[in-house]
Amino acid sequence: MNTAVGQTAISVVGLRKAFGEKVVLDGVDFEVPRGTVFSLLGPNGAGKTTAVRILSTLIRADGGEARVAGCDLARDPDGVRKSIGVTGQSAAVDGLLTGRENLILMADLHRLGKVGGRAAADELLERFDLADAANRTAATYSGGMRRRLDIAMTLIGGPQIIFLDEPTTGLDPRSRRTTWEIIRDLVKGGVTVFLTTQYLDEADRLADRIAVLDGGRIVAEGTSEELKRLVPGGHLRLRFADHAGLDAAVRALGAGTRDDEALALQVPSDGGVRSLRALLGRLEDAAVEVDGLSVHTPDLDDVFLALTKPLAGEKVTSI
Repeated sequence: MNTAVGQTAISVVGLRKAFGEKVVLDGVDFEVPRGTVFSLLGPNGAGKTTAVRILSTLIRADGGEARVAGCDLARDPDGVRKSIGVTGQSAAVDGLLTGRENLILMADLHRLGKVGGRAAADELLERFDLADAANRTAATYSGGMRRRLDIAMTLIGGPQIIFLDEPTTGLDPRSRRTTWEIIRDLVKGGVTVFLTTQYLDEADRLADRIAVLDGGRIVAEGTSEELKRLVPGGHLRLRFADHAGLDAAVRALGAGTRDDEALALQVPSDGGVRSLRALLGRLEDAAVEVDGLSVHTPDLDDVFLALTKPLAGEKVTSI
């Protein structure tokens, strides 16, 4: 078990940012525990990338307070920079350099020294399955290889917190899964990951907590399962051995959609343990035996569509 979990890696209170008259972040609050994956979701232009840029000291906030790795963002930006790594939407890889040279360049920027820097580069090449391509120029790498190299370059200084801004955009399914495994391994090692993504299944699989950003504000926050319970459409599907059992269940529950052909009853439910226990208790009190049960909850696509507003126009560039 990761003992770092429970301590705060990132704390944000009332974060504000506007570009001219357009307010992008309008009083954003959230906390990220250490050693976890926190995912920020939102439509294009919602302010996800702006939040990453502020928290990684690339731009200044207009208001609010934030602490990253225990350092005050406004008063100690150098302390923040020493503790973080950032992987942007586009790989920051020099295509004219080899994979090893890209890593050594980052090691030199972190002043790891000649011996320490080259040792760190070789270790990361092995860790990210790039050792065989270490002496090839990065221009010859596939998209997945370039993304792995990009994340490896982010890790060269041993950051406590990593910001991954849409890290798998444009990758094929195999490369996406490889990136997911890398992220999971980082968290197992105690690293905190702040993830923005347009792939809702990615957040569902990786994130310990998810926040949905819309209209400059956090409109919902929680675990994936908690968020799914916020939108309608969840239900239980009960199956019975015969029509007598189905009829008895309808009488006992007084609600639901019956399927006589399948001997099934669909009952609205949030999918929570408490509501499930209450429903089964009512059936037990009525001496109704259930032959099978399945829980169906909305997915994150449903949550996203329910909680966010469509933007005007067909194409919007991320802010």
